[in-house]
This record gives sequence, C-alpha cells and structure tokens, in this order.
Amino acid sequence: MFIQGRLVRLSSRASIAAFAILFAARAQAQQQQGAAALDVKSATHLRAEYLADLDTLHDKIVQLAKAIPADKYNWRPSPDVRTIGQVLMHVAGEFYYYTPRSIGGQGPADYGPAQAKNAALEKISAKAEVLDHLDKSWAHTKAQFAASDATKLTGSYQPWNMPLDRAAFSMDGDLHEHLGQLIAYARSVGVKPPWTK
Repeated sequence: MFIQGRLVRLSSRASIAAFAILFAARAQAQQQQGAAALDVKSATHLRAEYLADLDTLHDKIVQLAKAIPADKYNWRPSPDVRTIGQVLMHVAGEFYYYTPRSIGGQGPADYGPAQAKNAALEKISAKAEVLDHLDKSWAHTKAQFAASDATKLTGSYQPWNMPLDRAAFSMDGDLHEHLGQLIAYARSVGVKPPWTK
C-alpha cells in the first residue's frame, strides 16, 4: 500500500511536471509568435514613419531646387565641395539607389553600378533635368517602400545587414544633412527657404 501510494504520488508529480513543461513550451511558442507579430507591427510602423520623414525631406529639397535660380546651380562655397546642382543630384542618386537599399529594395533595373551612375548624375546641372530626376528618383523610392515586405525588415536584413531602425536613422540622417547643406547654400545665394516666414 505504501509503495502503491508512493507510486501514485510520483505518477502525479510526473504528470504535473510534464504538464508544466508542456505549458511552458506552449507559452514560449505563443510569446515568440507574439514577439514576431510585434516585430512586424513595429517594422510596419517604423517603415511608415521613415517614409513620412523622407517625404518631408523630398518636399523641402524640391522647394529649394525650384526657388534657387538656374544660374546659381553651379555655385559652390569653395572649389573642394559640390555645387548646388551636384548636391541636388547627389540626393537624387540616394533616392534612386541607397534609400531603397536601406529597406532591402533595389535601384532602378537600368541603374548599373551605383558609383558610376551617381558620378554621372552629379554632372547634370540643368535645372529642369535636376527637378525631373528629383521627382523620378522619389517615385522610385516610394515604389520600393510600397513593395517592401515588413516581415523581412525585422532583425538584420540584406543588403545593409542591420535592422530597419539603424538603416532608417543612417539614411535619414544623411539626407537631413544634405537638406541643411542646401539651406545654407540657398541662403548664401540670397534664397530664403520657401517654408520659412
């Protein structure tokens, strides 16, 4: 009787332990699924906020590009830096190639090697062409964002091998720097940023 009672208690403990292990495994699986869903939700939100800020940047850069007279596009504060037109085309190059790459996207199919293409773009200085490229490159970036899969933007993803938040801060920070550069250039040639009072 004693042995039988002890076996019943051991059997009950084993059942409780097995249930606890099963419950813990199930809870962990649900937690991982919840974390994955949260990661996708966070990536979706971050991607949307990133695009919204890029949209603001694009708008302000285009406003400056339109406000600066065409004859000032070759102006630069010193011989060792880009001209106004070159900075604007550098931004277009980033919208064509590097900004889409920051969310795992691609440059345009006919873009070719980025360094060579970006160098060729920076030789364009006619205002109408610059404005055209700013719009085309921005349309390409938006299309790449729309085609991106948020489930692939969690964790480190290719090609930058970093998470979305770091990629966004890196790319966005660089473009904000160019906006500041263009504001300084515009003021240097007597153009007040159109959105200021």
